[in-house]
Amino acid sequence: MAERKMNLLVTGGCGFIGSNFIRYELEKYSSINIVNLDKLTYAGNLENLLDVQKNYEKRYTFIKGDILDAELVRQIIVENRIDIITNFAAESHVDRSIIDSSEFMKTNILGVQTLLEITKQAGVKRFIQISTDEVYGDIPDEGYFREETSIAPNSPYAASKASADMLVGAYYHTYQLPVIITRCSNNYGPYQFPEKLIPLMIANALQSKTLPIYGDGTNVRDWIHVIDHARAIDLVVQKGEMGEIYNIGANNERTNIDIAKFVLKRLGKTEALIKFVKDRPGHDRRYAINADKIKSQLGWKPVYDFEDGLKQTISWYIKNENWWKKIVI
Repeated sequence: MAERKMNLLVTGGCGFIGSNFIRYELEKYSSINIVNLDKLTYAGNLENLLDVQKNYEKRYTFIKGDILDAELVRQIIVENRIDIITNFAAESHVDRSIIDSSEFMKTNILGVQTLLEITKQAGVKRFIQISTDEVYGDIPDEGYFREETSIAPNSPYAASKASADMLVGAYYHTYQLPVIITRCSNNYGPYQFPEKLIPLMIANALQSKTLPIYGDGTNVRDWIHVIDHARAIDLVVQKGEMGEIYNIGANNERTNIDIAKFVLKRLGKTEALIKFVKDRPGHDRRYAINADKIKSQLGWKPVYDFEDGLKQTISWYIKNENWWKKIVI
């Protein structure tokens, strides 16, 4: 394993992307210590890291808590001599933000402000804000989101993440805080909460339930395997320039209906299971990321072929039925 001595605080590490990042880091580096602070909301699941708790007990610590708890965060940073914070903690489901945005504003904005203040006070060496391409809003059929693209969020969730990004940028320009923002396209892979598109399609197909598709199913998303995302964040932690934004995407644009059909075909199920439902308010038509900057400056590139990665993901959900059946909605 590679050597890289570091004490890392991962907030929201029991969620889908955070748990995969923690596993990736501990497997890759033999000298890294990770503290995982997670509130354990509906999307935070301790079972995501049972293997990590067992295999890396000397280098991995879980603490249940809220990033809004400033005293707890400060105590963790001081006692564990934290060098770097990667903030995955967020309310992230657009549909839930449309129903009630209050928790999104608390966690995604005030929580980030709390972390930034403590980063400033405690002298943390790097703060990585894990954001999303949804802050850019919609994009026409041609073109791609670049780091300099103006942010124009269209949902309460996206607005809360955009607000956090602006706070992070303000702390860099005002206090020269060592911060970096990453904005990634849609992730897929193991341990994803089954209200998101791909695991929902898989879980419903496996149970021969209808697959609900918004509108006409032609909304386009740019997909990336969660481990390729983890690899990108790892490079940002190591080599990213302070105050910069890095887009992360794998140029795998697919419509929602194509995803549903792929899953059904792979599982030998009929397309009659597809059910078109009323579109959600303000549903963006297309996201597409230009990731040239992180490729040219940090040397990152995706390694997962989309169809192979999706096949592997389907196989994971088949093999781990007990995991998702406990939480499926």
